[in-house]
Amino acid sequence: MAKPYLGDILPRSDASWPLSASCSWVAEMTTKLEREIGLVGAVLLGLGSMLGSGVFVSIGLAENMVGWWVLPAILLAALVASCNALSSAQLAASHARAGGTYEYGYVFLFPAAGFTAGTMFLLAKSASAATAALAFAAYLDALIGTDLTLVPVALTLIVALTALVLAGLRRANWLNAAIVLLVVAALAVFVVLGGVSQDAEPLNSVQASAPNFLHACALLFVAFTGYGRVATMAEEVRDPKRTIPPAILATIAVTTILYLGVGHVLTLHAGSLTDAATPLEAASRAFGPEWLVIVVAAAAMLAMIGVLLNLILGLSRVLLAMGRRGDAPALFGKLRGGEPVAAIVGMAVVVGGLCLLGDIRVAWTFSAMTVLVYYAITNAAALRLQGEERLFPRWIAWVGLAGCLGLAAFVPPLYWLSASLALGAAFGLRTVIRLRLTS
Repeated sequence: MAKPYLGDILPRSDASWPLSASCSWVAEMTTKLEREIGLVGAVLLGLGSMLGSGVFVSIGLAENMVGWWVLPAILLAALVASCNALSSAQLAASHARAGGTYEYGYVFLFPAAGFTAGTMFLLAKSASAATAALAFAAYLDALIGTDLTLVPVALTLIVALTALVLAGLRRANWLNAAIVLLVVAALAVFVVLGGVSQDAEPLNSVQASAPNFLHACALLFVAFTGYGRVATMAEEVRDPKRTIPPAILATIAVTTILYLGVGHVLTLHAGSLTDAATPLEAASRAFGPEWLVIVVAAAAMLAMIGVLLNLILGLSRVLLAMGRRGDAPALFGKLRGGEPVAAIVGMAVVVGGLCLLGDIRVAWTFSAMTVLVYYAITNAAALRLQGEERLFPRWIAWVGLAGCLGLAAFVPPLYWLSASLALGAAFGLRTVIRLRLTS
């Protein structure tokens, strides 16, 4: 049996919650998110989050750092992600509420851990969403052959997709399914034609030192974390205990195969990549006909649309959970017409702000550091599962925890400093909100 909230009102680890605030929170909880997503829909949601910036951007970034070592780096990142996936799956199955590790940290660890996880998730996935928006603009520029300014295009896309998300979850889901199928087909063509091409250029001579290799693994790890989208939507999944674990594992398996295929092709044609912001498009130009370049660029743009749709939805659910508990302004904890409208708009604004960085590598690296902290907390929470709550051996969570902390140590210190400052500001805002609630 999953450990329930105290009367389904107070989180277990926060029994000191003030009565006036809890009453307001209960009033909002009378409007629940609908459980309308089955196994296939959950898998497609995960794939829609994973087949985006990860495959069209991060594999190229890692290949430029470590050359052919990108292939074992993909496997190591997949191994760490799989451990995290199993921890996420059993947590989501036993505690099926919107919010992901933000909720698990509160319930199984302590309030500060939950709040840290929620903040890290918002930072990490907002940076991933900004990367996707900027990558969309870069692939569009490569496709039409003009000198576009990336930031305005990225901001326009965010506005358009936010409007679509506000129009309703069902419309976003069927569009996500169509995008996933088209992107998988395009990647399969790219891998097959690139693998048999006779026009391979010499592999670059990058020397993969241990720090570079582990830094590349950290960047690639982000490419696997889209499965967390399923966990954050746990409140909307039918029969979470039977649906979430296989859905998460299926997304990991499919994407690992595709990532290895794409990585292999990029190493075969590494001489054509240099520091291209659009590595798959650049490789396609090196070995394929013009129609393949168009297909790859169009698929990349579709994938970025899918990523943004999924991330805006997933981010809004975490901010919704934080608003319900008083860790974010109460406005974000409210539903309107069954949708967290304020949370959706709020996260779109944050993503748009990060787009102003204008640098794909910076945004992606920041996402890597913060998401590794988030999943370290996930594994720590999974270690606290007891009895029937535990679906997998405890050592899996220990491996996931060690892997996350180990990879995070090789992200440049500047990103740690930036995230620490943002987390400190978030704790300050949380303190102000709680003081106002108790005054």
